Amino acid sequence: MIRSDYTRLDPKRRNVLAPIKQQFAGEWKQQEYNHRLNFYTVPPTAEISLEQFEEWAINRLKVLSELETCTFRNRSPEETATYMAPLLEKHLPLHSNSSRSSALQEERRKDHYSHFILRLAFSSTEDLRRRFSRLETMLFRLRYKDDDTRERQAFVNSLDFAWETVGEQEKAELGDELRAATGSTWKGNDDEGWFKVEWERVPELVEQRRVLLKRGMAYVPVREQMSLVVSEYTRRLEVALEQTARALPRLDEDDRLSPILSHLSRSFAAPDAAYDSSSALPGQLQPHAGNIDALSQHFPLCMSHLHTTLQKTHHLKHFGRLQYTLFLKGLGLSLEDCIVFWRRGLSDKTDDQFNKEYKYNVRHAYGDVGGDSNRRGRGYTPYSCQKLLTEALPGSGQQHGCPYRTFSPDNLVAMLQTTGIHDRDVIKGVREDVGKQRFHVACNRVFEFAHRGEIKKVKDGGMWSASELDTILHPNTYFKRSFLLKHLDDPAVDVKMED
Repeated sequence: MIRSDYTRLDPKRRNVLAPIKQQFAGEWKQQEYNHRLNFYTVPPTAEISLEQFEEWAINRLKVLSELETCTFRNRSPEETATYMAPLLEKHLPLHSNSSRSSALQEERRKDHYSHFILRLAFSSTEDLRRRFSRLETMLFRLRYKDDDTRERQAFVNSLDFAWETVGEQEKAELGDELRAATGSTWKGNDDEGWFKVEWERVPELVEQRRVLLKRGMAYVPVREQMSLVVSEYTRRLEVALEQTARALPRLDEDDRLSPILSHLSRSFAAPDAAYDSSSALPGQLQPHAGNIDALSQHFPLCMSHLHTTLQKTHHLKHFGRLQYTLFLKGLGLSLEDCIVFWRRGLSDKTDDQFNKEYKYNVRHAYGDVGGDSNRRGRGYTPYSCQKLLTEALPGSGQQHGCPYRTFSPDNLVAMLQTTGIHDRDVIKGVREDVGKQRFHVACNRVFEFAHRGEIKKVKDGGMWSASELDTILHPNTYFKRSFLLKHLDDPAVDVKMED
């Protein structure tokens, strides 16, 4: 008989979970979200699919990128809120409890997960962490202002901030100083209140001289509570990003997540935008080999440059031909017409040369020949701005890529002037954007100037929503939006951007 003493483990040798792991020790379950706002202090623990992982992150990245574009264009807080409202509703809706929406928990779950996914993607470098913190703070501020008053206060109360309320005796002692420093009308007989916090927690209010500083403490009026909450949100997020950065090396072994996170971090230069077949022209306006030259007036600079170079030299190197072919495919140009177009464009080649060296590549791009992905007839998809901005720079004699990135500032300005852009303010703005590597912003700046009259018309007439005029992230979107704006009065064209 075996003695029971020998069947028990030594208590000192029992495995004990570290405190940081204890939150994951129980069952993985869905979290309950009682508030619309979120400080994202607890990581999500339930499982989601890889498709959800990537899709939710891309939706949030789109919102953050539009917020960053608003700052680049110096939009006021009111203009930013108006511009972002439909985009938030489209990509990252988040309704209050009073809306009684049946999708509240799912919306908040998506918001929670997408924040942590991007936190992983943008923690690798100090620059990415700084940008992510700044844009997430902007998003939180937008939502805080828009939240229901009661629900917002309930959220703040749930955070258990270490704020010290200024007592009546201290208020009486500092009455004159409080009134002078904060512009308060308090006279000692009303309910005006103050919080007392370390001054480093409210740098925004200190900079704007809206608080009293005394003995290292900032006396903040209750009406400035939003600045306190936002500053605390930023402080906690920056600390969390540093912690995430230290944990990132452990993710390198997961070959499922690493490529997605790497792609997301690269997309911060210009968010990726998948090609949408609705970017093609309507059926009755289908392009053909004979009208590409007329349609080229609506091309973005990258495709206009390829088109002009082909006309002048009757030649483009491989990557230029591929980029332009896929763009034409995205317009709705048929394979047969595309072959005719290239045969005319490469007019200095013999029929035998064209058939041997060029025709196959066009058919392959369309999915007419080739294996694997091409067998189902899909071929390649048109390149997005993000694709053009993250590929290797073109070599000698090559014309592909984004001119805002590949051209010198002087050559870029000269090219813009040949397209009719002579406004000094626009040229100055483009130079600044290019100098700060905001290439897609420069392209959108040019588009908005070239179509300023039509954009004003559709805005004032309520013909298009704000989401139909959001930042352009794909050359084919540029083309279709330009074409429709320039044909507002043509009854044959349905002037609706989105299907």
